[in-house]
Amino acid sequence: MRFKSVCHGHANLESPQDIEVYIVNTNFTLRWNYSEDGTPVVFSAQYCCSEDCQSSEMEWKKLAGCQNVTGTRCDFSSAITEYDIEYYVRLRAETREDKSPWSSYFEMIPSEMAEIGPPEIELQSTNGVIKIKLSPPEANQAQKMWIDDLSFKYNVVIWENSSNAELRKQSIFPTDTIRDLAPETTYCLKVQAYRPLEKEGLFSPVHCIKTTRKVKDLLCPTNVRVSALNMKFHLHWKSQYKGSVRYTVQYLLAFIKNIPGDQSKKWLSVPGCENITNTKCNFTSIIPPSPGLYYLRVQAMSEYNRSCLSYEVKVDPLITNEIGPPDVKVDVSDVLLHIQISPPGGSENEALRNYGLSYRVLYWKNSSNNEEEAKMKVVKQRIATVSDLTPATFYCVKAQAFSETYNKSSPFSKEECILTPRDKMLPLIILATFLGALIAILVVAVLIIFVLYQAYNKIKYVFFPSCHPPSNIEDVGGQPFSSPYLLTEEPTENFCIIESIITEETKQTDFGEGQHPKPCSRDSGNYSYDDDDNSGSKASEGKEIV
Repeated sequence: MRFKSVCHGHANLESPQDIEVYIVNTNFTLRWNYSEDGTPVVFSAQYCCSEDCQSSEMEWKKLAGCQNVTGTRCDFSSAITEYDIEYYVRLRAETREDKSPWSSYFEMIPSEMAEIGPPEIELQSTNGVIKIKLSPPEANQAQKMWIDDLSFKYNVVIWENSSNAELRKQSIFPTDTIRDLAPETTYCLKVQAYRPLEKEGLFSPVHCIKTTRKVKDLLCPTNVRVSALNMKFHLHWKSQYKGSVRYTVQYLLAFIKNIPGDQSKKWLSVPGCENITNTKCNFTSIIPPSPGLYYLRVQAMSEYNRSCLSYEVKVDPLITNEIGPPDVKVDVSDVLLHIQISPPGGSENEALRNYGLSYRVLYWKNSSNNEEEAKMKVVKQRIATVSDLTPATFYCVKAQAFSETYNKSSPFSKEECILTPRDKMLPLIILATFLGALIAILVVAVLIIFVLYQAYNKIKYVFFPSCHPPSNIEDVGGQPFSSPYLLTEEPTENFCIIESIITEETKQTDFGEGQHPKPCSRDSGNYSYDDDDNSGSKASEGKEIV
């Protein structure tokens, strides 16, 4: 809203001040202030809608309901029929003789300024509870600021009618029941309508009512509760009735509760849970893959056709449901651990896809001595891999499903363990080491054999020569000759001269004419330092005829 000044030349009367428009639903009230000086005045207002005010000459119209008003407020609800366009309102004071200048005009868009009015309330006290029925803020009006009555939500504030009462605030439906009240006690309440994420409305006038004493009916089912795992839903209840009784489970889509009026005939029976005798019902069949909100109740019927309804239970499937553990399968290759995760409840469970599940995978080495600290890996897919494995080692794996959107997580799956294969390089290393050692041994053996062979040849050459001396020198002085290099006894100092006597025939045969035999003188290696007599005698004895 904005105020704009428009000056007109009038002398005596002052213009109204502090102009304000107050809108509740489609009820429009114009209020202002005026400094009285004892002169009787009346007030008249004009308005101009945005379409008529674009030209230089603004087309002002009389505001119906605000002409010749004696007070400082007027109701002009009948003048406004469009609520989403912009209006300008101005006001002036008038007497029979004079008129004041027009006030600064007030600018407004009704749909943005309007307050939500209070709903209409009907109360009924029965069996220790208060039943309440609400009508939307504009239920009985032809013109509506908000066309959609289903867009309204409601809050109730209730308290005991006592001096030290505590206020209790809760959300309610247009037709609802307020429970957990003390019997035979007066309670007061007020109700507020609001539009979520837009604006809150005004509270209704206070209504007070006294509760009645609660009558306990053993036929009515008690302790009604819901359990759900992996989007499989069951309703449980208890019975205190001793006679024959049959149960029928009923459900109602939650959005129907937002519709004003009686909803008792809009409840439907859960298939498979009609006229049953046990106190458990599987109602998974009514939950679609993309579920909404539901209300459930149990109707008990005795053998005398007397019935009683349990309290209603609200079910938000994605909130109520608990996520079970996933299944894990583990496989191993040379360098990777392959982990395959099956979602909780099996891959055919489409309803669990609403959670947008991710998985925490824990893996660790498992040995007989100790269990190493587990490492965690977070994956959104249902396949995970782990690298940097230690060969010939047991690895154990378990997984947990969780949803960040709904702040839910499952228990961990069972552990799956697998042994990694031995390192393929190790046999190659062992083989290479063995071959290297074998080659080294062979080289060393060849060298040893070569050395031994050379030593053998030397020894054989020394001790067992392959060339023997001529027979005429094999025995010298009656001693056998064994080696040309080694002496079998100490060298003596005897010196022998061997003279070979060659026959004439031999001469003629061996030497030709003109040839003369050379004197043969061979040193036997024995030298004698005896006196001349002994040497001469020995020399004569040593002569041989060949």
